[in-house]
Amino acid sequence: MDLSSLRPAKGAVKNRKRIGRGPGSGNGTTAGKGNKGQQSRSGYSRPISEGGQMPIYRRLPKFGFTKPNRKNIISVNLSQIALWIKNEKVSAEKITVEDLKKLCSASRADYFKILGNGELEAPVNITAHFVSKVAEEKIVKAGGSITLASRTLLEAERLKDLPLDEALMKPKARVKKMKEKKS
Repeated sequence: MDLSSLRPAKGAVKNRKRIGRGPGSGNGTTAGKGNKGQQSRSGYSRPISEGGQMPIYRRLPKFGFTKPNRKNIISVNLSQIALWIKNEKVSAEKITVEDLKKLCSASRADYFKILGNGELEAPVNITAHFVSKVAEEKIVKAGGSITLASRTLLEAERLKDLPLDEALMKPKARVKKMKEKKS
């Protein structure tokens, strides 16, 4: 046995089907493509096949996507807070989540983030859900403090046994995933 005697197994190699060679080819007038329709025309190529899986163009939504557990975060700059204090819309010593909700015309389910654009002249104690590093530095530099709330107003109102201020600060319980025992 040598390389010149190697051949594919019998029946493993077939000649390709030569379609479109007239009525004498045995494929009829439509060359085995059936009658009419997109697949019988030249230039048709099947979209990407994913086997039996639902194709990507059917899995994706038609008009965008909204996460069901999204957090709606309202941004508030220090310049806006300074303007509110200057116009006496809020007290100069303490700003709560309720004040931010009222001044931003936000819903009770919104979170608030303090951003560092602007300067504060007076010390202010601010309660918000998130704060940027620059904003925190500027608030502390002005002599104020920042308190991070864990819950939205809507979540805090559902805790009936605590006052609203304490309910805002109470951390949420972490959901523990149960591990299944292998048997």
